[in-house]
Amino acid sequence: MDDLFVGIMSGTSLDGVDVVLASFDAAGRPHIRGAASAPFELTLRSELLALQSSGPDELHRAALAANRLVDFQARLVDQLCSQSGVDHSAVTAIGAHGQTVRHRPELGYTIQLNAPARLAEACGIAVVSDFRSRDIAAGGQGAPLVPAFHDALFRRPGVHRVVLNLGGMSNVTDLPADPTAVVRGWDCGPGNVLLDGWIARHRDALFDADGAWASSGRVHPGLLERLLDDPWFALPPPKSTGRDLFDGAWLDARLANFDPIDPGDVQATLAALTATVVVDSIRRHAGQPDELIVCGGGAYNGDLLRRIGEFMDTRISTSATDGIAPEHIEGLAFAWLAMRCLSHRSGNLPAVTGAAGLRVLGAINPR
Repeated sequence: MDDLFVGIMSGTSLDGVDVVLASFDAAGRPHIRGAASAPFELTLRSELLALQSSGPDELHRAALAANRLVDFQARLVDQLCSQSGVDHSAVTAIGAHGQTVRHRPELGYTIQLNAPARLAEACGIAVVSDFRSRDIAAGGQGAPLVPAFHDALFRRPGVHRVVLNLGGMSNVTDLPADPTAVVRGWDCGPGNVLLDGWIARHRDALFDADGAWASSGRVHPGLLERLLDDPWFALPPPKSTGRDLFDGAWLDARLANFDPIDPGDVQATLAALTATVVVDSIRRHAGQPDELIVCGGGAYNGDLLRRIGEFMDTRISTSATDGIAPEHIEGLAFAWLAMRCLSHRSGNLPAVTGAAGLRVLGAINPR
């Protein structure tokens, strides 16, 4: 039987945890054996969100939150193995990304809350974690890391494909039609993070289902122009970002330049921001692809996909067309990275992250 790996991912959207069980063929393509997901309980989500910025006794709080996070993940791994009919002993390793609370590659560090030794003890399975630090140590951004997996999963000779991940942040992978050409990727900017934060503030909801609230509003041209004025958007790849830049305070500072704007119109403008930075980034750095493949939670936001489609003369589909649900891609990617780590194969793409070269990514806690 092929080796089995579990991938665990919780992204900047902080909506919950996705776990995927899979094996991989020689080309790195996955065979999914099972998947599970669960939303964060509100107190844990609130603490993870609070730890995105400095606060009292944060080292202690971060350690406790990491323990709670992996206890939650361990229960999901148990559920996944049970529903898949797979004993824990049959799983080679878990790829556990952890929860990003700081991402400052320009200062030489990134922090993902995690307790991999605790996870290994709870599950009786080897755990591979800390995937980003080695790339940053090699002079890279430590992100995005998923393009190497996108290359194995989605590349088709003769077809120029771009993969768009719409998570808390948005990032793209450029897969040229020429199978010998270099794969590139970069962060575009906000994905769902500002949309989620704004609706949580005004409507007591964690996300804008199908973009319904955004679609009911009107884009405010002046605000959109002010949001797009951030110099980060003009930076060339390689580049990555996170809540360290794009958060509620970033938005509030720009709203302060205007008279009060209807909250629904702000939501519409934030949707336009996400669509605009995605399209502009693809045009500037990838040209005109034949296909745009969307994954991540934003793949289920019909309003957001419509806005992107209005500005792109290309075929747009979700990863489900290629047989994999959008919410499973990143979990699979970290299962794949765990597999690569244990086999001493590189997991980064220097053309994407800016690292000095190919590196094996991850730290191992044995079974």
